Amino acid sequence: MSGPWRLLDEKRIHLVFEVSLWLKGLFALSEIIAGIAAYFISQQFLLSVVQWVTKDEFAEDPHDIIANFLLHTVQSLSLSALTFAALYLLAHGVIKLWLIIGLLRQKLWYYPVSLVVFALFIVYQLYRYAFTNSLWLLLVTALDVVIIALTWHEYRYLRGRHFLNRS
Repeated sequence: MSGPWRLLDEKRIHLVFEVSLWLKGLFALSEIIAGIAAYFISQQFLLSVVQWVTKDEFAEDPHDIIANFLLHTVQSLSLSALTFAALYLLAHGVIKLWLIIGLLRQKLWYYPVSLVVFALFIVYQLYRYAFTNSLWLLLVTALDVVIIALTWHEYRYLRGRHFLNRS
């Protein structure tokens, strides 16, 4: 192999796969922590934090778009929305972390399960994007697409190696 194809050898692809899994694992841990925190944090506490963070912006410009957006968002949060966010983040984080641990341990049956679950996450994220137009959701979705491609590649590689070793 020469030229740009040299960059695509199995060792490098595997390294990219592992690094992306570790990053996704850290993100899953942060989702778990955020889910637990969201369950115990009250709307009043969030409102106090947003008011404290935005007080200088409001003093400088009472019509600041971001500060007003944050304030309006927290004021319109309901208890059921906070509970949903907490449960969603917790479940999403736990499921992803469980799958990532299985993938890092190179257990073959985790690969197809992960492909299906990550694809379902993408479908849900795109559904949510239709309502929120959140750039963050598009970025997370793009990362998930890359992870699916790398997971598929890794699965095919490991499965082929596994069958060669059995022969």
